[in-house]
Amino acid sequence: MIDYQHVKLTHQQAIDSVFDQQAKIDQLVESVVNSLKNGGKVLWCGNGGSAADAQHMAAEFMVRYVKNRRPLASIALTTDSSILTAHANDFEFESVFARQVEALAKPGDVLMSLSTSGNSRNVVLAQQQAKKMGVFCAALTGANPSVLSAEADLAFQVNSSETARIQEAHSLISHLLCEGLDQVFS
Repeated sequence: MIDYQHVKLTHQQAIDSVFDQQAKIDQLVESVVNSLKNGGKVLWCGNGGSAADAQHMAAEFMVRYVKNRRPLASIALTTDSSILTAHANDFEFESVFARQVEALAKPGDVLMSLSTSGNSRNVVLAQQQAKKMGVFCAALTGANPSVLSAEADLAFQVNSSETARIQEAHSLISHLLCEGLDQVFS
């Protein structure tokens, strides 16, 4: 049987930790707005469920969130199967996102790194490459200390060690970002 009480408790704990980081969310909105207004873009990366979240959020930017507004420059580095498989075959999977960052990013862009552990090597290498290039780096992780959260310009650490709860909270953070962008760009 499902332990609904446990799920409710751990979900609420993770969500509460998002609202405890409101100042950081406002800072993220400001950083993304500044980037987009200056011709920049937002790049997203993650693995597994976080890859799906990256794709979801890039679509919210490019198409719309709630309000009909202009498209916002955003790309998920997880979507091109030819790039992903060719790179993994010719090099290694660890650098698959870093290479795309090297080719696509420019100073003033924003990289959104999603990793429940905060230690996914391919996401860490992407963030390290982005930082070398003058890209603003925001990391969404779980509660445990991690390379991503330590090295990011702005880190959101969700108060949970359960993957599902962390992903639920990452989705909320990303949707709150969209709320802010809808207010500015509508």
